Amino acid sequence: MSGSNESLPDMFVLLGFSDHSWIELPLFFILLISYLLAMLGNFSIILICRLDHHLHSPMYFFLTNLSFLDICFTTSIVPQILFNLGSSKTITYIGCAIQLYFFHFLGSTECLLLAVMSLDRYVAICKPLRYTLIMNQNICFLLVSIVWLSGLIYSLSEVTLTLQLPLCGHNELDHVVCEMPVLIKAACGDKSSNEFGLSLVCVFFLAIPLVLVIASYVCIGKAVMNIQSSEGRKKAFGTCSSHLIVVLLFYGPAISMYLQPPSSISRDQPKFMALFYGVITPTLNPFIYTLRNKDVKGAIGNVLRTMFKSKRVSVSNIK
Repeated sequence: MSGSNESLPDMFVLLGFSDHSWIELPLFFILLISYLLAMLGNFSIILICRLDHHLHSPMYFFLTNLSFLDICFTTSIVPQILFNLGSSKTITYIGCAIQLYFFHFLGSTECLLLAVMSLDRYVAICKPLRYTLIMNQNICFLLVSIVWLSGLIYSLSEVTLTLQLPLCGHNELDHVVCEMPVLIKAACGDKSSNEFGLSLVCVFFLAIPLVLVIASYVCIGKAVMNIQSSEGRKKAFGTCSSHLIVVLLFYGPAISMYLQPPSSISRDQPKFMALFYGVITPTLNPFIYTLRNKDVKGAIGNVLRTMFKSKRVSVSNIK
């Protein structure tokens, strides 16, 4: 502990795309627009699900949790990236540690939440007569609580262990954010136990949930094919395909980043992967669910019509 504490830098230099400085200005505007769209889209999902009583069901309860997660997830990294692209590329050690804790807490929570959402779809389609009994309010709150608590425990334990690694005066991270594999790669000394621990934990948060998602959708696919009504099959595929697209967008880059030893990660891979699952995916999520979900589109239409009617009534009263 004393040796590691002596080697702790006051701040880190996030090199980012310094070797390709021409990309920084366009990337700044792309990330700024993506962040604003992510905020708008996810806040809209939460608001619509709260205002429309037709969306007060387990599926949309989990969806509002996902939207809230995505808001926090992007906020944990995007402002810092924009700041670094616009001026200094430094981040304090404390700021880096805080970002590590929040980024991995929220990311691991989302991994588990996506698996729980696939379980909800499995029960809804494969056990429709028992759906309200199985996925009751208490069970939904319990599942969400377990998901959030598991992500918190993982973050507090794994990130704390990573921060104990000696850096031997190294304060440059070839990345756009503070992320665990890159910090392990920058550390000196024996870090094989940290690499093994990270891979082992990521099996629980990435591989096992993905297997559960795949198993759920295999069962869902069999059940959907047995639905006699073409309209029923279309509706089932519509709600499930949205979630499946989100799963692929999130799990794909995360698995390529975390289920391999940090020492074997290429130089630019962490930067693009972090931007993808930390910015692009949360931006696309609300639009995927909105564009492919008739219930959400109908709820948005109802809210807009109510708003316009109230405005007309207030204008007529003034006249």
